[in-house]
Amino acid sequence: MSPDGKVSAISTDYQLGQDNIALKVGPFGLDIHNRVFLISALSIVLFVLFTLILGEGAGVLFTDLRSWVISQFDSFFLVAGNIFILVCFGLLLSPLGKVRIGGTEATPDYSYSAWISMLFAAGMGIALMFYGVAEPLGHYNAALGGIVIEDGVRTDWAPIGAAGGDMAAAQALGMSATIFHWGLNAWAIYAVLALSLAIFAFNKGLPLTMRSVFYPIFGERVWGWTGHVIDILAVITTLFGLATSLGFGAAQAAAGLNFLFGIENSTTTQVILIIAIISVAILSCCAGLDAGVKRLSQLNMGLAAILLLFVVVVGPTLAIATGFFSSMANYVKDLPALSMPFGREDENFSQGWTVFYWAWWVSWSPFVGMFIARISRGRTVREFMTCVLVVPTLACALWFSSFGTTAIMKVQQGFDSISEAELPLQLFAMLDTLPLSEITSFIAIILVIVFFITSSDSGSLVIDTISAGGKVDAPTPQRIFWCSLQGLVAIALLIGGGLGALQAMAISTGLPFTVILLLGCFCLVKGLMSEHKVS
Repeated sequence: MSPDGKVSAISTDYQLGQDNIALKVGPFGLDIHNRVFLISALSIVLFVLFTLILGEGAGVLFTDLRSWVISQFDSFFLVAGNIFILVCFGLLLSPLGKVRIGGTEATPDYSYSAWISMLFAAGMGIALMFYGVAEPLGHYNAALGGIVIEDGVRTDWAPIGAAGGDMAAAQALGMSATIFHWGLNAWAIYAVLALSLAIFAFNKGLPLTMRSVFYPIFGERVWGWTGHVIDILAVITTLFGLATSLGFGAAQAAAGLNFLFGIENSTTTQVILIIAIISVAILSCCAGLDAGVKRLSQLNMGLAAILLLFVVVVGPTLAIATGFFSSMANYVKDLPALSMPFGREDENFSQGWTVFYWAWWVSWSPFVGMFIARISRGRTVREFMTCVLVVPTLACALWFSSFGTTAIMKVQQGFDSISEAELPLQLFAMLDTLPLSEITSFIAIILVIVFFITSSDSGSLVIDTISAGGKVDAPTPQRIFWCSLQGLVAIALLIGGGLGALQAMAISTGLPFTVILLLGCFCLVKGLMSEHKVS
C-alpha cells in the first residue's frame, strides 16, 4: 500500500477508482480507516454503557430479542447453511479447485501442522471445551426422554423421547445431532468467507478487508459508504461473536476453579477471569502473529491432544473407537433430515440448538475467515477446502465421540452427577469419574484459558485489520484497544443477562451478516472463474 493510502498492486480484472480507502495517522501513531474505526468503536462503547445502565432489564431485553429472531428466521438460517456447504463442495469438485491462492507461483507460508493448528485453535477451541460433554449428553437425554429422578435417585428412563426409551438409539441420535452442528455446515461458513478474502486480497490485489469481496457486485462503491457499512457490520458482528465465546470460556474456567479449589463460581469471579485473561491476550497481541498466536495455538493443540488421548485410553476405548465410525455413518445418514429447513416439529432442536449455532458461526466468520485467509496463501482451492472443511470436521467428530461417548456411558452406569451438573461443569463432572481427575481437570482449565487467549488475540488482529482498511501491520496500540473492548463487551453481557445475553447478541448480529455471506458466495465464484481463465 502506498503512503497516500492507495492500493498499489491491482489486478486488471478489478481496477480501483481514485476514491480509495482513506487511512488516517492519529496523534498516538494510530493508522486507521477513520469512519469504520470510529463508528464501530463508538457503537460498541455505547452498547456497553447501555447494558450496564439497564442492569437486569438488559437480560430481559436480550432474551426477548433472541426469541424473536430464532422464531422468525429459523428457516432462513437453515437454508443459508445448506447453500454454504453446497458452494464449498461445488468448488472442491469443480475445475476451480485448481486455482492457487496468491497466484500460480505462490508457496505456503506455514507447514501443514502449523497451519491446521492455527486455524483449528482459532476456530472452535473454547466451544469444544464447553460443549464437548454437554451437547452429546443433552441430545441423548432429550432423545431418550430424560431421566426420572425421585428423591435424588434415578429410578427409570422416561421413554417419551425420539428414541422411545432405547439407550443405543438415543446415543446414536445424540452423536449425529452433535456432529451436525460442529461438522461440515459449520466449517463451510468459515471456508466461504476465508476463501473469498484470500482470493480477492492475494490474487486480485485488493485490501484484506470485507468490502473487497463485494467488488464484483458494487464496483467502486465498495470504497464509499456501501463498503463502510459492510466493514462496520463485520467489526460489530465479530466482536459480539468473540464476546459470546469469551463469556462461555470464563463461565467454564470459573466452574473448573470452583470444582478443583472451591473458589466461588460467581459473576464477579468470571469478570476477574476475563480481565486477567484479556491482559495476557494483550501481551500476546504485542508479540505478533508468529510469536504469539502461532506458539500458543501449537501449545494448546498439544495439550488438547494429551487430554483427548487420556480420555480415549482410560475411558471406554472400544466404544469410542467403534462409536466414531458409527457416529460418522449416522451423521451422513441423518444429514438430509437434520438440514431440512421446513416442516419441522422439533422446534427445541432447530431453534434452540441449530439456529443458535449457525448464527454463532456466522458471527465468528469475519474473524475466523480473515484469520484463515491470512495464513493460507499458497494453497490451492481444492487443498484449502479439504483442510478447512473436511479435516476439522473429522477432528470435531473424534473429540465429541470421545468425550460424549464417555459421558453417556458413565451416565448409563449410574453417574447421574454428570447430567445433573450445570453445562459449564459437565466436562469436569465427567473427568471426575476417571482416574487422575485433579490433573486432567487442571489441564482442562489451562486449555480453556489458552483457547480464550488465542481467540481474543486472533480476533483483535482481524478486527484491527478491518478497521485499518485492510492493513495487516497496523500499530500495536490498536490491537490492544480492540482486545480490551472484547473484554468489556463480554463483561457487560455477563452482568446484563449471563450466557443467555451472550447467545442473544451472537444470534442478532449473525442475522444481517448471513445476508452478506450469501452475497459473498456469488462474488467468490465470479472471482474464481476469472482466475481460472488466467491460469
